[in-house]
Amino acid sequence: MVGMANMEDHERKIVMEFVHLLEKSKQLFNGLRDLPQYGHKQWQAYFGRTFDIYTKLWKFQQQHRLILDTKYGLKRWQIGEIASKIGQLYYHYYLRTSETNYLNEAYSFYAAIRGRAYYSRAAKEDRSELMVKKLRYYARFIVVCLLLRRMKLVRELIVELDRHIADYTSTYEPDDQIEWSLVLDEIKGFIQSDSLVQVLHADTNPIVLSHRLSPLTTPPVEKSQYMNLTLQEILVVGSATEQVKFSELTMDMFRMIQTLEREPQEDFNHIYDASPAPGRVPYGVPGQKGYFENGDRPSRRENPHKYLLYKPTLSQVLVFLASGFKELPTNGALLLYLSADGCFSTTKHPEDMGYDLGGVLTSSKRDGEHKKQKEAHCLYPGDLYPFTRRPLFVIVDSDNSFVFQHIPRYFGQPLVTLMSPQDTPPAFQDQQHNGSLFTLFLHSPLTAFCYCCNLTSIPIHHWERCQSFVDRFVTEASRLFTRSRIEPSYLQFFGDDFLRLLLLRYAFCDVVLRLHTAFKGRQYRPRCQPPLPEAELLDHPSLHHLVLDLASHLEVRACFLEGGPHQEAE
Repeated sequence: MVGMANMEDHERKIVMEFVHLLEKSKQLFNGLRDLPQYGHKQWQAYFGRTFDIYTKLWKFQQQHRLILDTKYGLKRWQIGEIASKIGQLYYHYYLRTSETNYLNEAYSFYAAIRGRAYYSRAAKEDRSELMVKKLRYYARFIVVCLLLRRMKLVRELIVELDRHIADYTSTYEPDDQIEWSLVLDEIKGFIQSDSLVQVLHADTNPIVLSHRLSPLTTPPVEKSQYMNLTLQEILVVGSATEQVKFSELTMDMFRMIQTLEREPQEDFNHIYDASPAPGRVPYGVPGQKGYFENGDRPSRRENPHKYLLYKPTLSQVLVFLASGFKELPTNGALLLYLSADGCFSTTKHPEDMGYDLGGVLTSSKRDGEHKKQKEAHCLYPGDLYPFTRRPLFVIVDSDNSFVFQHIPRYFGQPLVTLMSPQDTPPAFQDQQHNGSLFTLFLHSPLTAFCYCCNLTSIPIHHWERCQSFVDRFVTEASRLFTRSRIEPSYLQFFGDDFLRLLLLRYAFCDVVLRLHTAFKGRQYRPRCQPPLPEAELLDHPSLHHLVLDLASHLEVRACFLEGGPHQEAE
């Protein structure tokens, strides 16, 4: 920096104001990590102040760039660092609010960094920590692009990251080069598992499809007075040890996140030729006009609020569950999604079913000293009993899922539990790292159908025709749901778009696996509690015909039974 003595008064003021804003922004940003991750009110005001200071900082460096360049010695990588922090702010705000529009805002800033090559001279500074900042920026940008399904850009970023890691390791021979190689391997494995079934253009290039909820995928329903609940709070737990993951998202978590979000409707192509500005916001952001500081939800809220927990401790799961429970408004429902390895108990006391048949492992940390103790990080069905005081919708994807079918309704509130098959047929067992087939059915039913029929690619025109069979199944199943003699809990949840879609995709999964020759044992099929009617719904001829017609259209009819479903003893 040029000495203060050589500056004019107005130049000195500008430099001092910039230094003040920069220091203040760093302090506020570093304080974000100390904020509680749960609740809605505790962190909003702090985020507001942080957004506000970064807005001022970004505008200030734009307005006074010439003086800051010549008198302060502002470098392009420093501008990139500010933009990167703003991108992180928006991404974390997306994580806390579940509103996908903030993902677009994060993307705007990350794309601007790359488009303007802010980090291009970081290597010339001969400072290894600058290269690490650049590598971390790439990893974060890849996560945002993954969630926005910008897969072509993801592949370009991976190539660039690979090159930058090679430069970094050859220049500095750092201690963390193995860690960066692992990051690269993780993301490559994640991309591979994400594209189990490729939908191809006529020119054989793959097409990227989004599986978020949209007006086209929202299933129709004949509304009744009982359909009075809306999904408001969600806890997504991912702890499956063998599953591919990237940046604290397992493949199951990644798929479930998108399943529980609406497709962003706004167009955000405003970024590429103009400087991104944090003052320009799609919804209210704290510190901006129109934001509700008192904890009320903005009226334009699109998505239910989610908490994402990767391999949490049991106490974290219970704290976040309690927080979601506390935040539920009148007629609000709480969804708990568990993707985890089973925790099995050797002692069986039927009178204590809440605890003595095992549960699921929330974390891989084991209590080696007290082998006779119940598993310290095992979530048991009994742990959920207190939360059944409010409407609760549970999805368990685990090899010990069926122990969750006996949760009692002590408080008379709506309660539904969807449980994955407990076992996988031998032909699919070496694919466990790609994510669970059950969650794949809930995320993209047609992808799951193709996958369990060993179809790895499908032309787009074929895909669209097949999707019409799935759509017809969903429409017919929705009609049967509302007209069958069904447990009232289902109907109360059925009015919510997300929960209805999950229930209908569950029905599709159940019917497909009933008819599939590779899934003959009961342990290979899902269960739900309360049980859905067999004759009126899951064995209904119209649903079976649609599945078999779909199989015929894909020329995989040989994978399915000629007659009715399997009739094994329960």
